[in-house]
Amino acid sequence: MLRAVAVGKDYPTRDGTLTVLRDVSLSLEAGEALTIMGPSGSGKSTLLNILGTLERPTSGQITIDGYDPFALPARELAAFRNRRIGFVFQDHHLLPQCSVIENVLLPALAPTASTDDALIRAQALLKRVGLAERVNHRPGELSGGEKQRVAIARALLNRPSLVLADEPTGNLDRASAEIVATLLSELYQQENVCLIVVTHSEALAARFPRRTELVDGRLS
Repeated sequence: MLRAVAVGKDYPTRDGTLTVLRDVSLSLEAGEALTIMGPSGSGKSTLLNILGTLERPTSGQITIDGYDPFALPARELAAFRNRRIGFVFQDHHLLPQCSVIENVLLPALAPTASTDDALIRAQALLKRVGLAERVNHRPGELSGGEKQRVAIARALLNRPSLVLADEPTGNLDRASAEIVATLLSELYQQENVCLIVVTHSEALAARFPRRTELVDGRLS
């Protein structure tokens, strides 16, 4: 489902080229998960941005479901990203003016997205994350852990092939972090997606069978 081969990322600076990623390769099949750990500034978020097609690599190639997303025109790339990739951020990025169910439905509002079963799918996901009774609440009425559970449901709405989670428990208290960690560790197998989790949390990393570390732009 996901392949990254010799991915590198450079940025030009006044002092010359800054290399953030060096020869990064990884692969994941459907129903597999990988955690990436590493110190701040090691390139973890840059790698997630590239895997999520938000940023282009300087070198190397990624494929998702056999497609090279960066070979697509901009509009088709946006549609590809919406259909095949789900994101869970440290800050949930919910729209405060929208209800819980409306936030989960956001990926289905894109012109290229199918909305036939979106509402039923959203309701089912909210039930699975324990928020069936909160569908009409606004984010401001939820706890931090509940907001993150809404974000997980939103990430899964379009049945993506790949879910990327960037420090998904980083802003949560211990009890909420446990709930979110349990959900992630169960749902990626139930949904048969590739899951990549970037985290500083040893407890979260221990939930998943594969673990690697990014140091000085290289995976080890």
